[in-house]
Amino acid sequence: MSGPTPAGPPAITGITIRPAGTADAGDVAEVYLASFHATYDFPLAHTDDEVRAWIAEEVAGGGTWVAVDETGTIVAMMTVKPGELDQLYVRPDRLGEGMGRRLLDVARERSPNGLTLYTFQVNARARRFYERNGFVADWFGDGSANEERQPDVRYVWRPDG
Repeated sequence: MSGPTPAGPPAITGITIRPAGTADAGDVAEVYLASFHATYDFPLAHTDDEVRAWIAEEVAGGGTWVAVDETGTIVAMMTVKPGELDQLYVRPDRLGEGMGRRLLDVARERSPNGLTLYTFQVNARARRFYERNGFVADWFGDGSANEERQPDVRYVWRPDG
């Protein structure tokens, strides 16, 4: 006997959360690049074209989810691996609409035993977001562990708090 099919995360009006397909790679990369460039005053460690190629590989490998608005535009993206939230970016003009939270809910569903993630220490908005959503900072780095060489912080979420 099988139970009902999980409904997935509740819809935000006009927003659909779904796995990314290979055809989405270009739009996913643009969300990532727009968000990164709007958030940080330091450069990416790679060119925009290198990032686009890397994102295409990530999307093809699975684990990338997108938030799509009513016009069919990808407005947020996330890559989640077992136990790790690897990327979560929202278009700068769509911040504060709840898409990051919905993607975070999907990440928790896919890793119910807990998640870790990294963000740059200077990203106060992201840090507040993760802390509001139950993540705890458990390690602060000096930048030697990431390609941008920027101080970072690792956050951990465990379902038991």
